[in-house]
Amino acid sequence: MNCFMCKGDLENKNTTFMVELDNCIIIIKNVPSQVCKQCGEVSYSNEVAKQLEKLVNSVRNAITEITVINYTEKVA
Repeated sequence: MNCFMCKGDLENKNTTFMVELDNCIIIIKNVPSQVCKQCGEVSYSNEVAKQLEKLVNSVRNAITEITVINYTEKVA
């Protein structure tokens, strides 16, 4: 598969996903990703994107400014 941005080659790597919601920063480490060797653009499979959404929603209402979790944590 090729990069959507520059058409470079993708390689499988674990990356860190970060999102800011309201006044909270959520960091998810060790996320399986495809990273472009040329431009560094990161993309996720549909399955990984769904899991990221579940993880973010599971900690969305946490009373903290920063939350760091590992991708491999299971969400119901």
